[in-house]
Amino acid sequence: MKRIMGVYDVDPFYADRFAESANQREQIPFTVVAFCSISRLEAFTREQPLELLLIGDEVDREQLCQVRANQIVRLSESRDMSGEDLPVVYKYQASDAVLREVMACYQVQTERIPLTAVGVKSAVMGVYSPVNRCGKTGFSLTLGQIMARDLRVLFLSLEEHSGLSKLMGVAFETSLSDLIYEYRQGEYTRMSLGTVVHSWGGLDYVPPAAYGEDLAEIQGSELAEIIRYIAADGTYEAIVVDIGHLGRGMEPLLELCDVIYSPVKDDCVSSAKVEAWQDYLGKSGRASLWEKVRLLRLPRPGAVWQAETYLEQLLWGELGDYIRNLLKGQEGGGR
Repeated sequence: MKRIMGVYDVDPFYADRFAESANQREQIPFTVVAFCSISRLEAFTREQPLELLLIGDEVDREQLCQVRANQIVRLSESRDMSGEDLPVVYKYQASDAVLREVMACYQVQTERIPLTAVGVKSAVMGVYSPVNRCGKTGFSLTLGQIMARDLRVLFLSLEEHSGLSKLMGVAFETSLSDLIYEYRQGEYTRMSLGTVVHSWGGLDYVPPAAYGEDLAEIQGSELAEIIRYIAADGTYEAIVVDIGHLGRGMEPLLELCDVIYSPVKDDCVSSAKVEAWQDYLGKSGRASLWEKVRLLRLPRPGAVWQAETYLEQLLWGELGDYIRNLLKGQEGGGR
């Protein structure tokens, strides 16, 4: 059962719009309720206390003496947040950004839940190739966008230098590095994901690690456990993982995947690399993984596009058509 987050602001339109937007975010473990008067807020909390209450600048704390709320966060109209005795979030920014900051405030006091998930509720789709410059990242992002039209999808990039910030036109303040840190500190909870998730065109994604060292130092089994926990929570129906390389024992990630899409090219070097990978899986006792692999020969990219429109052109170009047919089981060039 989801917990209740209340929003009380003297501007009822702000509270209503915020609640409507927040309730559309599947990864937020709250049902958000807007209140336009202190009497309604008091009446509601007499029946059920709020887990979290967001209040506007104009709300006097003394008004809340009869309100039952486990934690309060102030929505400030100014970016100068000094001198407050409550956690403060700037009010006039995108609702996704407000939610991420609110979740970060709430997370400090949230219950820690060990990573003991056994079942996996989300389909995990890995994208990996031993062949360089094969269109893997463009394929991963376009696959996620197309699937997100019908499903709740999360995209994860394990590339050291993905370029996602430039492609999305967003400067990320939180990233996969934060999830890795919390996991290693034993502080990863159900709330952690909500503090980092962004959305683009209906596709939710976790910004890639801020530093390549964070990926270089973590074991594949640890990353697999984080992804397994996200999948087991059931917020997303599918998780698309762009796997950068197989250093530090990344095979557990492949074992977690339901399918492994592997873009390749038609030349002797690429064929040799794919054969070497298959041989390695056999010699390392993981020959069964090859049954999950689907070798894909993607359409050749056209002219060089601007970063600002790159993802849209992939979506509505030949690659997008190829992936739509792939998901219908009609693609050509696969194994």
